[in-house]
Amino acid sequence: MIKRSRQERVQSGRTLIFFVVLFIVAIMVAPPLQHYFVQRAQINALEGEVAEAKADLERAQAELQKWRDPEYIKSQARDRLRFVMPGEKQYIVLGIPEKIVSKQESAAPIAQDFPLGIPWYSRLLSSITAVGSRE
Repeated sequence: MIKRSRQERVQSGRTLIFFVVLFIVAIMVAPPLQHYFVQRAQINALEGEVAEAKADLERAQAELQKWRDPEYIKSQARDRLRFVMPGEKQYIVLGIPEKIVSKQESAAPIAQDFPLGIPWYSRLLSSITAVGSRE
C-alpha cells in the first residue's frame, strides 16, 4: 500500500473543498439565472406583440385617413352600398356569366338520388359511392 504524503492529502482536501464550494455556488446561481432567461423570453414576446400592435395602429390610422376623403367615401358608397348620385341611373345586370357556367360543368357531379330517412353518415357514404360509380 502506498502511503500518501501529508502534502498530497492537503492538496486533495483543498481540491474537494474547491469543488464543493463551486457546486454550492452553482446551486445558488442556477435559479436566478433561470428566472433571468425566462423573463428575457417573456420580454421578447411582449416586444413582438407591441410591434404588431403598432403596425395595426398604423394601418388603422391610414384607413382613417382614407375615410376622411369625401371622394373615397363616395366610391365606397357606390361599391359597397350600390348608391348613386342624384340624376344618375343605376343598371343591375342579371344572369350568369359564361365563365361561371363552364366552370360548374367541369365540377364533379352531385348525387341527387340518395335514400332519405337514414342517418347522415349513411347518406354521405351512399352519395360518395353513387358519384364514384358514375365515373
